[in-house]
Amino acid sequence: MKPILFLLALSLEGGLQPARGLSPASSLEQLFHQQYAQPQPAWVGYTVPAVPGHEQNCNYNEGVRAPGPVQLEPPDRVQILFRIQDNHVAKIRAISGDCQLDADGMPLRWIRDVRPAESVAFLASFATADRDQVRDGAVTAIALHADGAADEALERFAAAGQPEPLREKAVFWLGAARGRRGYDVLRRIVSEDASDRIREKAIFALSISKEPQAVDTMIAVARNDASSHVRGQALFWLAQKAGKKAVGAISDAIDRDPDTDVKKKAVFALQQLPGGEGVPMLIQVARGNRNPAVRKQAMFWLGQSNDPRALAFFEEVLKP
Repeated sequence: MKPILFLLALSLEGGLQPARGLSPASSLEQLFHQQYAQPQPAWVGYTVPAVPGHEQNCNYNEGVRAPGPVQLEPPDRVQILFRIQDNHVAKIRAISGDCQLDADGMPLRWIRDVRPAESVAFLASFATADRDQVRDGAVTAIALHADGAADEALERFAAAGQPEPLREKAVFWLGAARGRRGYDVLRRIVSEDASDRIREKAIFALSISKEPQAVDTMIAVARNDASSHVRGQALFWLAQKAGKKAVGAISDAIDRDPDTDVKKKAVFALQQLPGGEGVPMLIQVARGNRNPAVRKQAMFWLGQSNDPRALAFFEEVLKP
């Protein structure tokens, strides 16, 4: 690890004292404005309590965890880091509280005792930035705060009228990290939002939500959404969830959805069920569905399955 020229150790470890100009008595925004005036690039960071129950990563923005010791007890804090360059914030990163930092020789200035609500408010000021690394980093960092202000901010970002990239990022994190409050917002979005694309993104967010009611909401979308594309996406993500409810909704779409494209997507969803669970239903569709395009789709996916039950079916139907 290259030496860090200017490091303020975490208060959890004792270590070094805060640097001059980074007193927690000042507001967070004031402290950062002081850093903008520095002529050289630098990192500025702090920790806040992390949302419970969320898998910790050493790079949330890229979804990877660096090699190293694994903490058996998940850390209860998240590190928020800002890269300062040319008198502005060039990048924002959220990093698990147990990950070691290497600034590659660049100054790293640490602020202690940051209030979570103040952190959320400050990060929210970057949510409409032009740079993806700033906007997406800010939304990710907000989502990982164990504070109700984070729920309010994400709900605001996901609302109609906000820029679509911001809405999409907020919708994702509502499902990935915000529990029941996030689920309630997503349920309203899939029921009421006018944008097919945002409803589609909300379906994926529901598929990664840990709330048990999320599956029922996805099933309702698969049955009732006005967009055939959104209904098809709901079926696809239901297949990833599996379970009796999901399988029933997929089978129901094959039988009852008025759109052939949705029926074909439901057939594909059967093929996606884990452990070959969908093969018997694919055979059933290939045998007797009244729609020839749907039967053909079932035959195609049976041929791709390499399942011995599919082979036996083909031998049966191809016998002279």
